[in-house]
Formats: sequence, structure tokens, C-alpha cells
Amino acid sequence: MTTDPLLEQTRKYYDASLRTHGATPRGVDWNSAASQELRFDKLGSVLVGNAEAAVLDYGCGYGALAAYLRARGHRGPYQGFDLSSEMIAAALEFTAPLAACTFSADRAELQPVDFALASGIFNVKRDTSDADWHAYVLRTLDDLRALSRLGFAFNVLTVHADAEKRRADLYYADPLTMFEHCRRRFSRQVALLHDYPLYEFTISVRL
Repeated sequence: MTTDPLLEQTRKYYDASLRTHGATPRGVDWNSAASQELRFDKLGSVLVGNAEAAVLDYGCGYGALAAYLRARGHRGPYQGFDLSSEMIAAALEFTAPLAACTFSADRAELQPVDFALASGIFNVKRDTSDADWHAYVLRTLDDLRALSRLGFAFNVLTVHADAEKRRADLYYADPLTMFEHCRRRFSRQVALLHDYPLYEFTISVRL
């Protein structure tokens, strides 16, 4: 359990979702398995050619990304990290048939890996102000960088989503602003993917 009120509200939100929907895409607030896998596909592009790379799934939920990567030939160590101990318990059960997968709800236990991936962790801000949530996003990107040797990737909802479909409890970012932040702060090797049919974008950073 975290002492940060912002993170604590996030943990409680996903705990409730898991209790309602179980270890399914709905349980981590995605509306379908197809959309979840499309996100994984975009994030996983940073891993191409690195089947043995050590991967950190930052905000791992019930471990769906581990199964997705293994099914597509990833053989390296996979570590899942989540604020929710309930999610970690679900992940341990969900990934039991998979080799070389470990999980933790304690940030202090994490060690740098080759690549860190983060799917959906920036979406649900609840009643947090956009300014405070944006600051949290930037802090978390710094953490992803600190935990990555070769690169990292993340997704965020886009400000270019249709206005009538946007929700007040969700966070929407400007993709060009995020791209430029990553280029200036982390690496010139940055890719922005905004060409797939979801109201979001993916950024990958190679170090």
C-alpha cells in the first residue's frame, strides 16, 4: 500500500475493477481483449529483435502482457510491477504456466532491466487536476528511464480524441508535447505512434 494519496486512489480504483470483472481486460479497465492486444502490439515494437531482453511491465495488472509476449517469442526475464497486491496475486495465478516471470508490489524491489513497458497507467486521474496528474506522468517517465538500460515505451490517451467521447475523470495528453519532452529529456531516438484506431498514442524511447 502506498502513502501517496494520488497513487492510493489509483490502487483502489483498480482493486475495485479487478473484484468486479476478475483477471480479464475489463478487470484492468479495457473494453476488449482486442484493444488490449493492439496496445501490447504497439508497446512491444520497441522490443523487436530482442527476444532475450529483460522486460519490466510497469503497472502489470493481472499479467496479460507476459502471456502476450511469451506467445510471440519473447524468452527473456519478465518482471511485473503493480501498486495493487490484489493484482499481483491475480498475476501470479494467471502466469503460473509461464517461465521466468516474477512480480512485485514494492517499487524498492525493482532493478534496471533492458526495456520497461507501461500500458494504461496514465489514463485514470479521477478527480486529480490535470496539472497534478501531468506532473505525476513526468515523474513516472523519469522512473521508467531510471529502470531501463536500452529503452522504454508507454501509452497515453490523446487530446485529439473526439470531444463528445472524452471523460472528465481521464487524462488526455498532447502527443507532440510528450514526444518533444522525451526527445529533449531522454533520447533523440523517439518514435510516436498515433496511427491506430484507439483514442491514444504510444511513444517508444531507445536509449
